[in-house]
Amino acid sequence: MNHILPLSQWLSKSRPDDTVIAWLGDHTWTLGQLRYDVALLVDELQGQQDEERWALCFENSYLFIVALLATLSAGKTPVIPGHCRVSLLEEQRSLFHGVLSDQALDWHGVLRVVSSANTSAPEATVLPTITPSRCIELYTSGSTGQPKRVIKSIAALDKEAALLADRFGGQLSGCRVVASVVPQHLYGLTFRIFLPLALGMPLHAAMLYYAEQLAALDHQHRYLFVSSPAFLKRLDHKLTPPPVKVILSAGGMLSWQHVLDTQRWFGVWPDEIYGSTETGILGWRHRHQDMIPWLPFPGVRITPEDDAFRVFSPLIAQQEGLLLDDILQLEDNGLFHLVGRHGRVVKIEEKRISLSEVERRLMALEGIRDAAALPVTRGGRQGIGAVLVLEEPLRRMWQQTSGKKLELSWRRALLPWLEPVAIPRYWRIVDEIPVNSMNKRVYAQLQETFHESP
Repeated sequence: MNHILPLSQWLSKSRPDDTVIAWLGDHTWTLGQLRYDVALLVDELQGQQDEERWALCFENSYLFIVALLATLSAGKTPVIPGHCRVSLLEEQRSLFHGVLSDQALDWHGVLRVVSSANTSAPEATVLPTITPSRCIELYTSGSTGQPKRVIKSIAALDKEAALLADRFGGQLSGCRVVASVVPQHLYGLTFRIFLPLALGMPLHAAMLYYAEQLAALDHQHRYLFVSSPAFLKRLDHKLTPPPVKVILSAGGMLSWQHVLDTQRWFGVWPDEIYGSTETGILGWRHRHQDMIPWLPFPGVRITPEDDAFRVFSPLIAQQEGLLLDDILQLEDNGLFHLVGRHGRVVKIEEKRISLSEVERRLMALEGIRDAAALPVTRGGRQGIGAVLVLEEPLRRMWQQTSGKKLELSWRRALLPWLEPVAIPRYWRIVDEIPVNSMNKRVYAQLQETFHESP
């Protein structure tokens, strides 16, 4: 059994000051440094009497930890907005009173740029205890396109890290943690922040964007790689693989071919995690062949309900459980397969894309009278397709210019508001969006408009 530190003990004096917390290049941050940096920020936040809710927007995960612990210690509420785009922060400013970031954002509001002091006092300020009932707020894509608030108690996040430590901790001894996912979502928050701090594993402060960064890792260490399927699909097998001991993949489906490709390069079979921001982790699997079912984590129970599935878990606060967006196939022994997905939120390259949000942004553009967004698969790759009804002047312009110039202008206009993978790649212009007798859009008919060559 691993010794697991809950968040309230991350800064505990029982561990030596020189304990390594994080590194970036040749620079290392120690526990003594973390205590000092947190104490300095707590003093500043306590002086901000009117600002109770702080949005955390960070590239550097060490500084993210400083901000997270400082807000909680100062009695404030950390808000994780799911992105760091200034245009969306402006639109969502009612969700928080100020922004904490490691960058000087062009933000028209209260902003505190967080940095490390690069020095530590022998005796940092004694910080208030962070109780397990304190909460972190995360925001994820809602079915309406508006950000959906998900409240996670520290106790639930500690419990999730403990479940992961029980399952994987024995394999992680002596590992450092590197990741290709951000802590702005629950997967990155739990696996890249809570798990390493709970097990005392040094973590890489920067996100990995390219396989070259993986290959450049120091070979004197062993690593846990917290990845997304999208990253594993883009591995460059001509590079020298790093000494990765464990690979965790979550956020979307990993095809069997990419499981094989991953194993061939790393020499390690990936472990896959299933769950969501709302539910926390639900299941995992370790495939040596394709159709291996998912195994629920301890305490997770899934029951059919009409044409949907309800899940109960120690990580879900609601006694009545939660309805899943996914369609499952249950086995008699409690194992399950993922079959499909309900609703207007889709996953593309492990990003949750609200189709309603894409439509809302399209409708805000000049000359677009109606819009429908849907996932379109071309050549094995999925992207967003947009079906538009245009005002007459814009429709004439579309016909006269073959549409390419307009498509480019629409993409540029959407860039400040949407994730790059949410910006439509495929465009169709129609006279009217087709609807059925109940005035519901006929998405099968819309899909047919993309069957021809683009």
